[in-house]
Amino acid sequence: MPFFIRALSPETWTAFADLVERHDGVWGGCWCMEFHPDGKLRDSGRRERKECRVREGTAHAALVFDGPRCVGWCQFGSPAELPRIKHKKAYDLVVQTLPDWRITCFFVDKAYRGQGVSSVALTGAIELIAGLGGGVVESYPEDIEGRNVSNSFLYNSRLAMFEHQGFKRIAQLGKNHWVVSRTVAAQP
Repeated sequence: MPFFIRALSPETWTAFADLVERHDGVWGGCWCMEFHPDGKLRDSGRRERKECRVREGTAHAALVFDGPRCVGWCQFGSPAELPRIKHKKAYDLVVQTLPDWRITCFFVDKAYRGQGVSSVALTGAIELIAGLGGGVVESYPEDIEGRNVSNSFLYNSRLAMFEHQGFKRIAQLGKNHWVVSRTVAAQP
């Protein structure tokens, strides 16, 4: 059965939560909250805050499904929804205009790594963004060319994957990360 995409919503919350819980909250209990305004709060309330954001419509993600099981995601949102990005000081020096949308993180179930789930998730996020009006989409992937990097540490995935999907390099952030951008047309 091929993978398919569904948007993170109250209807898909349980499948998303099951994936996160299967992986002990993901990255030490992040619950994909790190990039939200309240992402610094390191308490036990992250799950509840994420669910509240989903119910309010202030959390977006393309969820990848294999049948009824959620096996990965790509989080996206407006800069107001996701203001906390890595390399923020360097970013502020090189980027003058905020994008309409940010793609801030990916996660893939351990049992599905190496099967193209991140690429499917990115395609799904782009399609969902198009359905939400499109605009300039930005992300901050890592260039792993010539380096041996564990996929489990690539929270914003690989530069090559973004370039393969039409994103262009805008500016380098730190040693290995890049600001990449692509304009997505609105879908009627």
